[in-house]
Amino acid sequence: MSSAIAFAEGFDLGIGDLLDGAAAPELDLPCRSRDADLWFAESPAELERAKSLCGDCPVREACLAGALSRREPWGVWGGEIFERGVVIARKRPRGRPRKNAALEPAAAARSAAA
Repeated sequence: MSSAIAFAEGFDLGIGDLLDGAAAPELDLPCRSRDADLWFAESPAELERAKSLCGDCPVREACLAGALSRREPWGVWGGEIFERGVVIARKRPRGRPRKNAALEPAAAARSAAA
């Protein structure tokens, strides 16, 4: 028995059932039939694609519940993006913000008055 299965069997959220069901050949789970790296990508666009593929997954709710209980550190689980153990709405791209970003009207008025 793999350590992942042994670890998952300790939860009462149906994770053992999730793993048993995922092994069933009649289920077409996107995370099992596609490139697994997509669910752990760095690119926000790829993560959004992974989220969309989770939309029709038959074990989506159990997957999300298990990821929340385990506080998954990162990746797409149950159609949601996890970062540091919590669900985030969108992943920001790598890098710094632009230096010449437009100022908000209130900030522009303050800097003009100074």
